[in-house]
Amino acid sequence: MLIDLIADALLLGGAVCACVYCFVLSRRLKKLSSFESGLGGAIAILSTQVDDMQRVLKETEATAGEASSQLKELVQEAEDAAGNLEVLLASLTDMPEAPITQTNIPTHPGVPVAAPSAAVEPDVFSFVTARARNT
Repeated sequence: MLIDLIADALLLGGAVCACVYCFVLSRRLKKLSSFESGLGGAIAILSTQVDDMQRVLKETEATAGEASSQLKELVQEAEDAAGNLEVLLASLTDMPEAPITQTNIPTHPGVPVAAPSAAVEPDVFSFVTARARNT
């Protein structure tokens, strides 16, 4: 009899603990499933953020495409300018090395020739011509 009474008391205690556990679990599930503050609200916020991020990603891709095309144009212009500079440097190597004096300045008939104000040194273009020859 005493053992039956102890077994019933333990069974009653277990049932009370199970009831308290179910009550606490029920309250947590209600909080979790509430739309405003629980998991539903978090899912709604994340969904709007994903939509915003997709929109921003599309705008960024469009901007990057425009920047890429502008960069290609600028690179092409730079390559053209580099080609022009190479031609100019190559033409500098064909220049005579003699200093410019009054005797080798080309003259046109009927045009008065003024005396140069300062003598041009023969090494004025030496850096440019040496650089052009080395490339």
